[in-house]
Amino acid sequence: MSQHSPQLESTLTRAWLKRGPLACALWPVSLLFGGLSSLRRGLYRAGILKSARLPVRVVVVGNIFIGGTGKTPLTIWLVQALRAAGMRPGVISRGHGSVDRLPRPVTAASTPQQVGDEPLLIFQRGACPVMVGRDRAAAGRALLASHPEVDVLVTDDGLQHYALQRDVEIVLFDGRGVGNGWLLPAGPLREPPRRRRDVTVINTPHLESALAATVAPQGGLVVPMQLAGSVAERLADRTERKPLAELANAGQRIVAAAGIGNPQRFFTMLRQAGLSFAELPLPDHHDFLDQPFAGLDAELILITEKDAVKCAQIEYLKDDPRLWVVPVSAHIDNALAQQIVEKCRGRSTA
Repeated sequence: MSQHSPQLESTLTRAWLKRGPLACALWPVSLLFGGLSSLRRGLYRAGILKSARLPVRVVVVGNIFIGGTGKTPLTIWLVQALRAAGMRPGVISRGHGSVDRLPRPVTAASTPQQVGDEPLLIFQRGACPVMVGRDRAAAGRALLASHPEVDVLVTDDGLQHYALQRDVEIVLFDGRGVGNGWLLPAGPLREPPRRRRDVTVINTPHLESALAATVAPQGGLVVPMQLAGSVAERLADRTERKPLAELANAGQRIVAAAGIGNPQRFFTMLRQAGLSFAELPLPDHHDFLDQPFAGLDAELILITEKDAVKCAQIEYLKDDPRLWVVPVSAHIDNALAQQIVEKCRGRSTA
């Protein structure tokens, strides 16, 4: 969602969790949306709209629930797991906010304005080639031309980008499940909940069977994922670290800020670590140009890694001693990595 309409975003997010008056009023429009989406998928299946096949395996990490479900940590985990299995992964991404239409490599000198915040974070944490571009097939070709050693491409988002063929589809949900179960704009879904996929990953501390049954196709593979962080790192010097447990007992005035798709997930994780703080939810992909921390009465401001890649490049924020970053990592059963590796190598796991 755009950061230019936080009030609308908040209103819709609440409405999408139930079938209330606003959702019901928008339901007829969702039927039109669903019809057009189905027609588009059918045109690709029939070959009327062309879909490109790249010379390496393609794994798509995406969601049908609009907004943040944890795709970036999952993508980083997958890149690391593929590398540990002896493969040489690269990542392609749309690059939300990127100024270029043509493929552009992510480098250590890239800015979030050039390539997007999430691709920059994936480059930093995943330590692999990353290419951004609106045309993901073109981005994939550009990455392979620059890095011919890459033998598998992970697509960060792009589940609905049918112009690129894929070998493995991973659909990610969080504890919100499918919301009210309706398509946009009456609900939060881009596609029907039962759309086919290879794996369903649910980002939740406790995987309940009822939630799994709601989001996954009958008999489909469902894997739980948990995001966890245990330390905070000073933004001005990421080598300076403090355990979250130590911060919880420091008696400081703390504000937690998050410009991600689901800020409450970040806040819940911090509370589970024993921290007490004031919440500052920000729109997804927030650019921080409005100086949201200027008037805060806080001795410590905890931010996400996604927000840190932008704050670290803003002059009035990068040296703010109050700003500390909380890195999170995805914890997933290694059996998922083995499933994906075997599929990429063209062998059955049955």
